[in-house]
Amino acid sequence: MTSIGGVEMVDWNLAVATATRLVRPGPEVSRDEARAVVAELRRHAKSSEEHVRAFTRMAVSGPGSDTPVLVVDRAGWIKANVAGFRQILKPLLGKMRDRRGGLPGGAVLGTVGGKVTGVELGMLLSFLASRVLGQYETFAPATRELPAGSPGGGRLLLVAPNIVHVERELDVAPHDFRLWVSLHEETHRTQFTAVPWLRDHLESEIQAFLGETDVDPATLLERIREAVQSLGGGRPADEVDEAEGRAAPSIIELVQTPAQREILARLTAVMSLLEGHADFVMDGVGPEVVPSVAEIREKFQKRRASGAGRLDQALRKLLGLDAKLRQYRDGERFVRAVVSQVGMDGFNRVWTSPNTLPTKAEISKPAEWVARVHRRAES
Repeated sequence: MTSIGGVEMVDWNLAVATATRLVRPGPEVSRDEARAVVAELRRHAKSSEEHVRAFTRMAVSGPGSDTPVLVVDRAGWIKANVAGFRQILKPLLGKMRDRRGGLPGGAVLGTVGGKVTGVELGMLLSFLASRVLGQYETFAPATRELPAGSPGGGRLLLVAPNIVHVERELDVAPHDFRLWVSLHEETHRTQFTAVPWLRDHLESEIQAFLGETDVDPATLLERIREAVQSLGGGRPADEVDEAEGRAAPSIIELVQTPAQREILARLTAVMSLLEGHADFVMDGVGPEVVPSVAEIREKFQKRRASGAGRLDQALRKLLGLDAKLRQYRDGERFVRAVVSQVGMDGFNRVWTSPNTLPTKAEISKPAEWVARVHRRAES
């Protein structure tokens, strides 16, 4: 967002147009094949509801429990995510508009800055649009083209061309792979529809993080400059700091305020829980309904870890996607360890309130979460 400088902070229409123009074409399929894939994904999404809810023992009912499932192409995913970005960033962009709009030439700078930022966002989305298999959109508002649940939105997206591309790349059974992906995404839908407070809690944390953003470009640039200088020794970003026992911080981490680091630690723990839980469920349900789940998981893990090449690996680091891969791994270990100690019902205490969510430290040490939550409940 460093290009933002005036009244219109992001040209959202330009972001959509840029991403749609730059995104790579999907795999070659005939019209009949495409229709068959869409129909099968819709069937799998429906059948996944029963499998996931039976395995997790999470009850889904009440307002917002029937969020739509949309099978989309890459352009549809782009439009949906721009709508989501626009919604979640609205308070921050309003704050920046108020801060900068009164400056001389603010309207002109806003128009130029908004277009530049629209192109930047479009380039980012064009990269991601060919990689995402599915997504539960928590904050997306309903549009004419893209319906959402109520209240507050919510919809499950399955990106058909990407699913077909990966199943061909991995050389796995298409029927099994499509159901396996559907199980993961349905788990996310179940998490948010079965836990009424989860959406509002996550949104409040995100808004708190954005609220701490320094909207003065000069201050932000100075902080970035200091961060770059602190990395001037040339140590690789993924080198392990022996004294701390962890990877060296990225530039993004260094430009955050102390308050943002605290919020990000909580957000990281929540996202690790959600992603790890989805991985645990998709594999736990798998053997009963996905005969080749072991082969799929092995091949998919290798693909997830390796990336598609040097450029892809560099972009993953830049965008923080490597951190997301750690969330899948660490979160799945947490869920598996807790379920092995206290069973599924014992694990489901995690959904009681924000106070029972694991901390970032507890994600790495599940026994500490069990001790804290279960001792409190039993005392």
